[in-house]
Amino acid sequence: MPDTIEVTRLDNGLTIITERMDRVETVSFGAYVSIGTRDETAANNGVSHFLEHMAFKGTTRRSASQIAEEIENVGGYINAYTARETTAYYVKLLKNDLALGVDIIGDILTHSTFLDAEIERERGVILQEIGQANDTPDDIIFDQFQERAFPEQPMGRPTLGSEELVSTMTRDTLMSYMREHYTTHNITIAAAGNLHHQQVVDLVKEHFRDLPDHQTPRPRAAAYEGGELRTTRDLDQAHLVMGFPSVSYLHPDHYAVMILSTLLGGGMSSRLFQEIRERRGLVYSVYSFASPFSDSGLFGLYAGTGEDQTAELVPVMIDELKRLQDGLSAEELSRARAQLKSSLLMSLESTGSRCEQLARQIQVHNRPVPTSETVAKIDAVTEADILRVARTIFSGTPTFTAIGPVSNMPSLEDITARLVA
Repeated sequence: MPDTIEVTRLDNGLTIITERMDRVETVSFGAYVSIGTRDETAANNGVSHFLEHMAFKGTTRRSASQIAEEIENVGGYINAYTARETTAYYVKLLKNDLALGVDIIGDILTHSTFLDAEIERERGVILQEIGQANDTPDDIIFDQFQERAFPEQPMGRPTLGSEELVSTMTRDTLMSYMREHYTTHNITIAAAGNLHHQQVVDLVKEHFRDLPDHQTPRPRAAAYEGGELRTTRDLDQAHLVMGFPSVSYLHPDHYAVMILSTLLGGGMSSRLFQEIRERRGLVYSVYSFASPFSDSGLFGLYAGTGEDQTAELVPVMIDELKRLQDGLSAEELSRARAQLKSSLLMSLESTGSRCEQLARQIQVHNRPVPTSETVAKIDAVTEADILRVARTIFSGTPTFTAIGPVSNMPSLEDITARLVA
């Protein structure tokens, strides 16, 4: 572990990891909760996201406006996000204002008041957010893809929840969920920038001391099923996602899958972009993605195209998946490796990105992972590894979702038959 990275595990279960970056003038600090959509039930779907919104709406010491003003008075930035396995609360400030940032994040996670008036106001904001997502087909298509991949499971439910559930969510639901899940064993504290580790530890001990320390049961394992969902809408473009079951963060093939995604659809030189956009002009946007989770993963392809092009697009995408399994050039593999490594190394220049990476490493690997170790694993991926994981992934049961003018798209049966032909 580099000398600049330090880890402290408190007796109550809270883990604190920091990285000192002497040449910057800022510091990023965050509380990363290993709780997200997959920890919810069918009855409280959306509660993690609702909680994220409510965190900034007042504590016993600060009003909602005071939270924003105190951060912005020193030129800082505060935000949060909710994902399927994580909810994060973070700040970025000048190095001398670190204590204020730790104070505010600790305050909102331990002393939020959830006033009825604020809940009602934020309920309206979230309903607007859901409405906006529903009106954005190239956003909502991914929720539908997740739903069909993991039907009737927490992993398949939307992060925002539904309008019906958000409309009826109560203060007691929010507070009970926070008390149960926002515990020292589920939270990793991370900081990166011009800081001293012991200062961070002392501040966290002071401002996070009221976190409950009980342990909570882990969510049930995700069970991929696959299938299809097509929604006809009066749109200029048809948006589609086609995908397959993939591997978790901890799987030995994780980096092979990431390189596979990069060379297939990760940039302008990728196979999908070159064949589908540059040579055929079928789309404006096309790419592939790998979404690993703690116990499973998804591999997918997205494209948006006009109604007249849908019949040609899907077969061409499938042909590219099959053609890749026949082999790739040394130049392609080298380029994909370089893209993945440069993305990793460039992100290290940002205190915010570094802070998030440190937290993720603790949550996934229970230790800081040296950059050299990650680079070595990327470099160790061979052509044989890529072809093996491609054949394994693309032989899995497909998931297919589409929104827009979808009548010309091939059926799921035709897609499946073409994949194995």
